[in-house]
Amino acid sequence: MANLYKLFILSGLILILIGFFLFLSNKFNIPIGRLPGDILIKKENFYFYFPLTSCVLISIFLFVVFYLFRSK
Repeated sequence: MANLYKLFILSGLILILIGFFLFLSNKFNIPIGRLPGDILIKKENFYFYFPLTSCVLISIFLFVVFYLFRSK
């Protein structure tokens, strides 16, 4: 139970960093969510979008963050 506050603090910091990164990506026109490798299927009445590359990059980023802040 004592480590629960660490989890909440870390989660908050991660959300703040993600929000700040998304803010900067809009300001500097960085295409987050429209990367090469993302799946996009458009038909007449159908639109499917799956951000595969974006998910992989977010996963790698979160892995590095959790690896750096892991407790030994």
